[in-house]
Amino acid sequence: MLYIVGPLLAAALAAAHSPSLALAATAVLGLAGTTVVATAPPSRQWAPAPRSPGDTPAQRLHSSGLVLLFVSLAGIGFAIGSLNVWAVAMAEAHGKDMLSGLLPAAFSTGSFLGGLLYGRRTWPGSASRQLLLGAGAFLAGWLPLLALPGPYGATAAVVVPGAFLTIMVASAYVTTDTLTPAGRTSEAYAWLILSIGVGQAAGTALAGRLAGHPLASAALPAAGAAFAVAVLLLARPRLSRCGNGTHRRLRPTRCART
Repeated sequence: MLYIVGPLLAAALAAAHSPSLALAATAVLGLAGTTVVATAPPSRQWAPAPRSPGDTPAQRLHSSGLVLLFVSLAGIGFAIGSLNVWAVAMAEAHGKDMLSGLLPAAFSTGSFLGGLLYGRRTWPGSASRQLLLGAGAFLAGWLPLLALPGPYGATAAVVVPGAFLTIMVASAYVTTDTLTPAGRTSEAYAWLILSIGVGQAAGTALAGRLAGHPLASAALPAAGAAFAVAVLLLARPRLSRCGNGTHRRLRPTRCART
């Protein structure tokens, strides 16, 4: 919901007042949200479980399957980062300031709806298989942008790849859990988020350089998604060794690290 309302609010403030006000509002809201989370009872009361004398040290986190998974997620982040800059370029090209927030909000709306549908039932196959299928659909969803649609067509088009974003992220978390030794899960999740963030930064940087070239700018999200699919295909033998990755009702079994 934040990723739906946030872009619209930022675009509205920038259009009605100034980009400086939108940036300041973003900083204030971010600080307020961080303060609420940091001071909430679950945050203040949490403490790591004490380690008993007989506990063995946690295994190393590194595995080739995890590394390839995180590299693939950088491609997903690249697509998201380039989308945000492409939205600004579309707004400038068509003289519609709200497009800079409307396009990311439409993408996030698709993610919200896709997540609701995905979470309603248990899907067959392992989480790694669902991740690969989701990445393929994510890639296919970006291809209509290569036709350089207008504002309305572009808004409708970005809903489709957005619908598969939550599916991929949820599957990536389950797959990460199955590949991670006991006691290192939080660290592995941090690397997962970092991988997406690094890709997002790279996509934003490159999209900014190519913002003046409509076709290249529109093709960048698909390029990031294609990279993710290619890496996941390479990683498939290592990821498919894991057991069932059903995300509801059954906890996935941990698989041997490779």
